[in-house]
Amino acid sequence: MKFHWFNLMPWPYLPDDFTEKHRSVWVDVDSRLFDPVKANRIYNDYLDLLELAEDVGYDGLGINEHHQNAYGLMPSPQLMASTLARRTHKAAILLLGQSLALYDPPTRVAEEMAMIDCISGGRLISGFPVGSSMDDNYACGVNPATLREKYHEAHDLVRLAWADPDVFAWNGKHYKLRYVNLWPRPIQTPPPIWIPGGGSVETWDFCAEHKYNYSYLSFQGYVRGAQLMEGFWRRMEELGSDFNPYQAAFAQQICVADTDAEAKRLYEKHARYFFSRCLHVYPGYADAPGYRTEPTIRAGLVSQMAGQSSALNQAAALSWEEMIEKGFIVAGSPDSVAEQIEKVATSLKIGHLVCLLHFGDMPNELCQHSTRLFAEKVIPQMRGMWKDYEDHWYPKPMPLEDRAIPRQVTVPDTAEGREMRLKEVG
Repeated sequence: MKFHWFNLMPWPYLPDDFTEKHRSVWVDVDSRLFDPVKANRIYNDYLDLLELAEDVGYDGLGINEHHQNAYGLMPSPQLMASTLARRTHKAAILLLGQSLALYDPPTRVAEEMAMIDCISGGRLISGFPVGSSMDDNYACGVNPATLREKYHEAHDLVRLAWADPDVFAWNGKHYKLRYVNLWPRPIQTPPPIWIPGGGSVETWDFCAEHKYNYSYLSFQGYVRGAQLMEGFWRRMEELGSDFNPYQAAFAQQICVADTDAEAKRLYEKHARYFFSRCLHVYPGYADAPGYRTEPTIRAGLVSQMAGQSSALNQAAALSWEEMIEKGFIVAGSPDSVAEQIEKVATSLKIGHLVCLLHFGDMPNELCQHSTRLFAEKVIPQMRGMWKDYEDHWYPKPMPLEDRAIPRQVTVPDTAEGREMRLKEVG
């Protein structure tokens, strides 16, 4: 089983009365709440956490794309992926992902992902999400009636650009390019492709058709997630795909402490910040007319962000114990967390776990503590799961000895440099 350290990069300074005075954390959230001076520290702290995750043994480092929101401060995940490609050397770069329909031309995605794959030595996992309605339809103005058409055409163009070494023309419905001639080209041809989704029949069929990994990015927890994943695996069987747990990933909030009681004391307030403020989405933004297709509506699959009575809104009112019982969070001592992770893996039948060990306004030092405990005392207990299956959805990087070694930045031996080193040690 593989474990990926994923960071949404939320804004940790939303006021206590945020949900009363602001109707949404997304689309029209008051930009005066953002402080670029504080952001300097926040972004660097978040990148430090991702780099630490490689150091302590996580398999992948995850980032994603969102716009006009305080829930996730990454409008350009390729920027984050590029710095991680330079500053790390073992972990997969899990770019989940670039919303294809937002790029015109989509060859920009093919180029940028190829650059990241080259810099990293072939460690990129390329995520191709359709994107949320908040991002696509409202923040970026894409017509929901044509969103999926554009997405599928962009996907086909990117795949062909990666595969065809010759110059070709593209004369599609939404994109017209006289010359497509990809420079640079990725080391992996193509990089493994994962499809992040919140639950739609079309996404399942798309994964089956192209043999892609399906990454269920839910905040409703693994108990509810098991119901949806049961539908995914049933659909894969109907379409003739052989079962392999590595074809699926699931995102889960996790926090680890020395004891169960200590976990509650350390993390409860940060979980409440996440569920009450970071997921405070105006329902009108969550599901634009036409965003969900007819088959998905008929299947009863709804947007997890839609509706004031959604499970996400209810989670903020639960007790800490109920959050754990209902699977919104996995929390407790290392042994308690290992027991819960085993339930996640077996009930959802997933070989990849996307670990959200940072959430809400959790301080950097506290997140480091949880990250290390999970890596040192939980992951070793779970490694043997699914050992009889081969992972076809993971990077095959260049041999380490053949890769360029990044130059290490040195701090000058001056008064200013010594002060910088003291701050790092402190």
